[in-house]
Amino acid sequence: MTPTPAERAAQLRKQIEQHDYRYYVLAEPSVPDAEYDRLVRELQALEAEHPELRTPASPTQRVSGEPVAGFATVEHRVPMLSLRNAFTEEEAVAFDRRVRERLRVDHEIAYTAEPKIDGVAITVTYENGRLVQAATRGDGVKGDEVTRNVLAIASVKPRLAGKPPALLEARGEVFLPLAGFQRMNEQARERGERIYINPRNAASGSLRQLDPAVTRERPLELLFYGVGAVEGGSVPGSQSELIGMLRDLGLNTNPETKRVEGIQGCLEYHRALHARRAALEYEIDGVVYKVDDRAQQERLGYVSREPRWALAHKFPAQEEMTQVAAVEFQVGRTGALTPVARLVPVFVGGVTVSNATLHNADEIARLGVRIGDTVIVRRAGDVIPEIVKVVADRRPPHARKIVIPARCPVCGSAVVRAEGEAVARCTGGFTCRAQRQEALAHFASRRAMDIEGLGDRIIEQLIERELVRSPADLYALTAADLEGLERMGEKSAAKLVAAIDRSRKTTLPRLLLALGIRDVGEATALALARHFGNLDKLMAADAATVEQVPDVGPVVAAHVAAFFASPDHRRVIRMLRERGVHWQDVRRPVGPLPLSGLTFVITGTLASMTREAAEEQLVALGAKVSKSVSRKTSYLVAGADAGSKLAKAGELGVRTLDEAQLEAILSSRSPPAEAADG
Repeated sequence: MTPTPAERAAQLRKQIEQHDYRYYVLAEPSVPDAEYDRLVRELQALEAEHPELRTPASPTQRVSGEPVAGFATVEHRVPMLSLRNAFTEEEAVAFDRRVRERLRVDHEIAYTAEPKIDGVAITVTYENGRLVQAATRGDGVKGDEVTRNVLAIASVKPRLAGKPPALLEARGEVFLPLAGFQRMNEQARERGERIYINPRNAASGSLRQLDPAVTRERPLELLFYGVGAVEGGSVPGSQSELIGMLRDLGLNTNPETKRVEGIQGCLEYHRALHARRAALEYEIDGVVYKVDDRAQQERLGYVSREPRWALAHKFPAQEEMTQVAAVEFQVGRTGALTPVARLVPVFVGGVTVSNATLHNADEIARLGVRIGDTVIVRRAGDVIPEIVKVVADRRPPHARKIVIPARCPVCGSAVVRAEGEAVARCTGGFTCRAQRQEALAHFASRRAMDIEGLGDRIIEQLIERELVRSPADLYALTAADLEGLERMGEKSAAKLVAAIDRSRKTTLPRLLLALGIRDVGEATALALARHFGNLDKLMAADAATVEQVPDVGPVVAAHVAAFFASPDHRRVIRMLRERGVHWQDVRRPVGPLPLSGLTFVITGTLASMTREAAEEQLVALGAKVSKSVSRKTSYLVAGADAGSKLAKAGELGVRTLDEAQLEAILSSRSPPAEAADG
């Protein structure tokens, strides 16, 4: 049973708190960083979609890691915040765009780029140049006092050089160099003691020793990258100059830190450092970008537990070697056969991996991979691991070539691979059980035919009992048919029959989306409906005619034409009509639509209609409907309980409409007065 948003949020918070405890307190992580990041991102997305679920105690609103027992607790003068993560260059580019939009500049921004050392964040307080206190980040507000242990680190200066401020909180990272980590683990192995899984946890464990003498034996290092509170002295106006100031005071800073121009400078730095990653003396998991101008940092401010002016751009996950034991082919909704390598289990990036995607036949050929080969596996983010290289000199004599099956492994139908395409496909269509399950779920989804209550488990039972072979069969179901299913009583069956009946009346764009034509999403379905007006004209069109639709290229046009040329698909459409499914045709617009060029965002709850219905009507009038507010947004429609989008619209100066004003636009089929005048 799918949990409600509130239940899922509670599950995520509990999991994240457990992982925080193991990571920060025990120094024994149970999941890799990629898995932890996934949980946090899922919670962030859930809270963004349901602002009422966000609480001050949520892990998304605070820095992870509570103080541990055995150390005094220190309250930071200035909170120690965490950083937003990016895993792709596109996300980094989006960060730069947000920075420039908020600063309202169209020129490049200067950044300071530095390695993201995988260690323990620390704050060291100097009063009149003398080290008086050191503390871990903890939960960002309070941390553990580890002054004696930090003083035990050989490279730490107990007194600053030059003329320091009266009070200076220097922020940095405690870490273990790789050579020292390996030596420490070798000695521990010889003594039969605990072996640390990675340098970060070894550094954390070393810093949290109750006996500073033990810490002194560990080869810890500390590099500084910023400041917290500063009193009785001035701080340079840029991040890069600040690093120079810390260096002049005798504090160790990272020589890899560099001032770069614009996001391209950041990305070039990221690529260059990633290429040298293996040659570095310490473990890094990415790069940190910071807006160089500290006045701009102040203007950008903070959101939740993160500064808006900084970003951690992560590197791809680690790689490992293993063997390909077998290859199986999975069949998806569109009939695509995806080869999946079954691997000899291997520990990669903190998890045991036993499967990896091979994508398609072209990828198999490119890699030259065979069953029995030793391969390098990479776990990139949260997606299924992939094979990136074959270790050719380890190929055994019995290695076998991977052959795409001639018949579908699910239904036995012929498998074809169109000329110029990398993907092989089952031709079974709705007759293929693998495609049928996914196709029916897609058909019933909220954005398609919107059959409430028709979930995966019910669809699975309908297919198992041969009650449904195609979407048209849904409209022949009776309450008696449904009452025989598991967990389906008389009332539930009646409700589902009623939901199916309601879905008989729909629109042409929704029907086109529901049919599951390859590469036809909501926007393309709407474009097709607008261009042809009715389904019969679309079904009669060849690929060249379909390609005349705006924004439809030759590949999509070929998919559309092939779909409607299929006798099986035509039979399903005929049966849908015979069973009472009817759809509203689209009047082909003459000239520009009244809301063309305007972008709307809808937030909160509408009383007179659903948000989906409002979006459909706006799009029908030519508007674009977006999920997020930006400077390009023309209007924000705010219903009841509007959340963060309303606040952002106010910040950006985006005009807000209430529900009555939206209804006036829809009924008059015209934009607001000032938009029409302008």
